[in-house]
Amino acid sequence: MDAVREVPADRWDARALYDPNPSAPGRMNTRWGGFLERVDLFDPHAFGISPREAACMDPQQRLLLEVAWEALDDAGQPAHGLARSSTGVFMGISSNDYGQSQFGAAEAIDAYAGTGNSLSMGANRLSYQFDLRGPSIVVDTACSSSLVAVHLACQSLRHGHCRLALAGGVNVMLAPAVTVSFSKAGFMAPDGRCKAFDARANGYVRGEGAGVVVLKPLSSALADGDSIYAVILGSAVNSDGRTNGLTAPSREAQEAVLHEAYRDADIAPSRVRYVEAHGTGTALGDPIEVRALANVLGGDRSGDRWCLLGSVKTNIGHLEAAAGIAGLIKAALSLHWGQTVTLGVARRRRAPRRRRECIRFRGNERARRPRGGAPVPSQGSRGRGRGAAGADRGPAVAAVGAQP
Repeated sequence: MDAVREVPADRWDARALYDPNPSAPGRMNTRWGGFLERVDLFDPHAFGISPREAACMDPQQRLLLEVAWEALDDAGQPAHGLARSSTGVFMGISSNDYGQSQFGAAEAIDAYAGTGNSLSMGANRLSYQFDLRGPSIVVDTACSSSLVAVHLACQSLRHGHCRLALAGGVNVMLAPAVTVSFSKAGFMAPDGRCKAFDARANGYVRGEGAGVVVLKPLSSALADGDSIYAVILGSAVNSDGRTNGLTAPSREAQEAVLHEAYRDADIAPSRVRYVEAHGTGTALGDPIEVRALANVLGGDRSGDRWCLLGSVKTNIGHLEAAAGIAGLIKAALSLHWGQTVTLGVARRRRAPRRRRECIRFRGNERARRPRGGAPVPSQGSRGRGRGAAGADRGPAVAAVGAQP
């Protein structure tokens, strides 16, 4: 699947703003993105919201309402049945293109503009709309936002702060400014593809979307007869600390958070047969990620104990604040259906061995779920901060899942 396309005309004038030279003032060196269709469409009456208020709402808030409703429906948990319950909401969100456009015209600001564009409302509006009484938290840790949200949701469930949780993230690109800035920083792939773990890796392509998962303690889910896609056995969060640059990654920090997650999950790293990686397709970040994975997962890989390596960004682009939840959903569905694991459409050229390191990694276009050994994926060895041709930094998360 390839969800990347040229910038639609209803977002910005890609031709006018494009220049192959990323240093050109006010220009971007890419014409591509993983765009959703018709993000302007929304049925406010379905949620009891007036059309006037809906017009002031960031489409990211609207998407989270719709996707959260769908997630609850898929989980057999009707939203109305959760009213007044200790259900928590944990959402990752970073961008605010819609708010910047509204507040840029003072005469157009009305009473709904503030709540309609506040990042905190990404979670709070869900809690209000469905009358949920648990924690309601928005996380902005850049590209790790939605995975940190999942981690906090799991911790809240473990400590009894809520009995059910909605966790996820959203990203929508409505204005060109961020892409222009990222082009100047060297983050963007000129050809509009995330070429994860590929010799041609030269940056990433921005993408948009929303994802929400419904989380519950396993004992409660089994007792209630719920349909279970996967089980999150453990998770961990850390930060790189001081490195050789604000956006530069740390292999040591990545290794530390992986070890912590596997300890939390009580899983030996050698049992991991599939890693849904950060894998933005960066010349600096990808080799560091693979080296960290090799150092942690590389022991006891005799015989055919390969570890499959994947990155959903090669299919849909880098969803930034929603990137982690996209990878988590992919990993959960891979386990649930026992279907193929793919590295993506852009993988064409094998990376040099120095990027693959000593672990027995495979990144086949299509590969069946591994046999012999627990089907334990390590999702998002790092759901990290800025991903770039030479930059990757931020809080790191490792979530480990298995079939129930």
